Formats: sequence, structure tokens, C-alpha cells
Amino acid sequence: MKEYKMFVNGEWIKARSGRTDEVINPTTEAVIGCIQHGDREDADAVMAAAKAAQLAWRQRPARERAEIMRDFAAEIRNRKQALAELLVQEQGKLLKVALGEVEAACGFIEYACDWARQMDGDIVKSDNPNEHIWIHKVPRGVIVAITAWNFPLALAARKIGPALIAGNTIVVKPTTETPLATLELGYIAESVGLPKGVLNIVTGGGRTLGDALVRHPDTKMVSMTGSTPAGQAIVKASADNLAHVQLELGGKAPFIVMDDADLEQAAAAALHSRFDNCGQVCTCNERMYVHDAVYDEFMALFLAKVKALKVGDPMLEDTDLGPKVNQREVEAMERLVAQSLKEGAQIATGGTRLKEGLYEKGFWFEPTVLTHVSQDMTIVHEESFGPILPVIKFNSLDQVIGYANDSDYGLAAMVCTKEMKTILRLVDELEAGEVYINRGHGEQHQGFHNGYKLSGTGGEDGKYGFEQYLEKKTFYVNFD
Repeated sequence: MKEYKMFVNGEWIKARSGRTDEVINPTTEAVIGCIQHGDREDADAVMAAAKAAQLAWRQRPARERAEIMRDFAAEIRNRKQALAELLVQEQGKLLKVALGEVEAACGFIEYACDWARQMDGDIVKSDNPNEHIWIHKVPRGVIVAITAWNFPLALAARKIGPALIAGNTIVVKPTTETPLATLELGYIAESVGLPKGVLNIVTGGGRTLGDALVRHPDTKMVSMTGSTPAGQAIVKASADNLAHVQLELGGKAPFIVMDDADLEQAAAAALHSRFDNCGQVCTCNERMYVHDAVYDEFMALFLAKVKALKVGDPMLEDTDLGPKVNQREVEAMERLVAQSLKEGAQIATGGTRLKEGLYEKGFWFEPTVLTHVSQDMTIVHEESFGPILPVIKFNSLDQVIGYANDSDYGLAAMVCTKEMKTILRLVDELEAGEVYINRGHGEQHQGFHNGYKLSGTGGEDGKYGFEQYLEKKTFYVNFD
């Protein structure tokens, strides 16, 4: 078991409290690491370091910042296998998914590097003679990044890349469940010569260390990926400081199968979009609506695919689902299934925690499909974030639009149809920041990952996401 310190100002330090936390492998329940339990005093120290480093970092030409960060991404890729295996150990995701996550982390940073020469401002005509209006884009200052446990490395890189290319410095706080791969980024920063204080990584509880970072007067922006309640707490905590807040929060994505859909394609997309990473993805297919004209045919295809999924060791190539991240998450699955049955739903497949043999240790839950579900049931509105899928019949486009929009969340939606008129109406009327047509979930670096309603504010990725890390400064230049 390795003991990790916190990476602050280019040095590895212990928490001032002397306290530590254990990191558990969700496959075996073995302790695989020990991390520091930072608190408010640690927040003051790391913010001071990040603030002190920011002026020199922002004064470097953006191209030079990009050259360092390209080396940073290249070294992450050089350690791809080791980082992926560490992700499997701490989060329980499949090795092939973990390898994809490392590659995605590199992609986030490399995409941000491409913006080094594109931070364009504006020159605007003035109403006054002999005067220009110059609008510059400048770094915000110190960024606090708080990441979720489901894709810890990719989420950290998603924020580190644009923050540093824009000329900010950053303090990253991963979750206590899955911090290890993120902490490894500190060693990589050292190896490529990233200046001290530019990237800092600290660990500790959200209600102590996280709260102190968000409230700190030197925090100019908070970028957070996580649950909606945590995001709401961050907005309240940042109010006195008026820091810019960017949030990517929970989701309850509808997956709509119209009567003219390619059913085989739809079934494959629905399967991937529900059970990817054991259902622990914010854009996952959380509730599926199937037109009653094709319901029986589609469900026969879909259930056959679900029943064929193999739950097991995430390091093995033929495994389809690994474990849930912790015991609390498994208990949440059990509660949701029990509540659904109480409200009248039926189990088409799955429905229970796995405990015997291979599953004696670890946090396992069967791929589960619920039928005879009505729109008013708890499972249709509460985010499950796990391998449970409620299925509802619908009979008209108007009805399914109403069902899909009947949610507090609005992160993503998926639609399978061949009819362009239907597509255009759904794209216009669905209350979701991302709509996937005739494919499963999965955003790209150059897109815009944006949530409506309780799914977030601000958005990430692409040019609109990059601009979150820049402030605008206006100059009225009179040269008379």
C-alpha cells in the first residue's frame, strides 16, 4: 500500500492535521492506498502557492505554456498502462474503459493546447473620434477544480488543460474515493518541469477542505463535476466571494426509441448508454421510452443483450461490467429496486446484489431492467447512477416529449429515429444540453458539454468551455 502526500508548490507534503484516509479497491475491498486528510489550514497554504505562481505563469507566452502542457500530455500517455491499472483498482471500471479514460485525459489537454494561439479579443468602433475599444481576454487567476469519482483522471485533465493554457494556476481536489491516478499527475508535472505552484493537488473532505477552497478569497473560479446537491452547496459557499462557478452535475437522460428506428442499432446504443462504466456516467441512459408499436420487438432484442452481459473482474477482456464504487452505492441500488417494486414495477432481468463465489468480496449489482413502469415512479425521477434501467411505453411524439422533459435534470437525451422532421422537433423541444441522435452517449472535445436545469451551469469543452477560464478586460484608447 502506497502512502500519498499532497502536491503543493511542487513539493509533496502531509496534511497539517496528520490525519489520513484509506482508498478501497471496489473489486476486492482491499486497501490500496493512503491519502492525506487535508483541512482548512491546508487550503490556505495551497491557495497561497497557486496565487504566488500565477503572475509568472500568465506572463509566459501562451505558446510556451502549450509546449510544456504538450509534454505533460505526452508523459501521461507514456504511463498509460500503469495509470489505467490504477484507475481499475480505485474505481472498478473495466481496463479497456480505463485505457480510454487515460487517452481522453491526454486529448483534453492537447485540445486545450490548440487554443494557445486563438485567445482572440476584439477591436470595436467607438462613438468618440480618435478612439478604439479593445476587448482583451485575460486569465481569471486561481482556479479550484473539484472532480467526481467516476472518471477522476479525465475530469481532472478536462479542467487542468484549459485552466493552465489560459494562464491560470489550478488547485485540484479529487474525491476521497478515487484520488490516486489524479495524484500521480503531480509526479508527471515534476518530470516535465511544470513550474512550482502552477498545478497543485490536495485531498480531503468536501465539507472541510473543499468548502475552504471554494470560500477562499483568492479563488476566482470553481469548476466542479459531481452531484447536484454538492453543486448547490458550492454555489452558496462561493456567494460571498462571487467567484465564477462552472458546474457539471447530475443527469437523468431519456433514451427515446421511435417506431421507425433501426431497432438493432437502437438496442446496441441503449445497452452501451446504460451499462457503460457500470452505469456510473452522468449522461447515461437513465430512463428509456419505447414506442408501443415496436415495444415487444425492441425489448426482445434489448433484454437478450442485457442478459448476455458478464459481470466480473474488470481486468479481464471478456468482462462487461465491473463493481459499483462502494457499499453505499450498492445499497442505493437495492433501495431503488425495492421502491420500484413497491410502486408497481416488475423486474424483467436482474434486480439483486451479487454476493456468492466471485462476488463474495466487492460491490456488485446485476444489470437490471424494470418494466411496467409509470412516469410518476421514483425510479423515473431520481438519478440511479448505476446499472438499473426503467422502461416506459409511449404512443405519440407529444407524449414522449412531455415525459422526457418531466425531470429536474437536463444534461443529455438520446433519440433513435429515421425521420428528419421528428429529429428537428426533438432537438428543438427536448430540455437537455446534449442530444444524441441515432447513437449512444459520449461527447467529444470540440463539442460543448452543457447541462440545463439542475444538471449544471457554464458547461465544458470546445471553444465555449475554454472561454470559461478567461475574463474580459475592456480598454478605451483615445489617441487624439
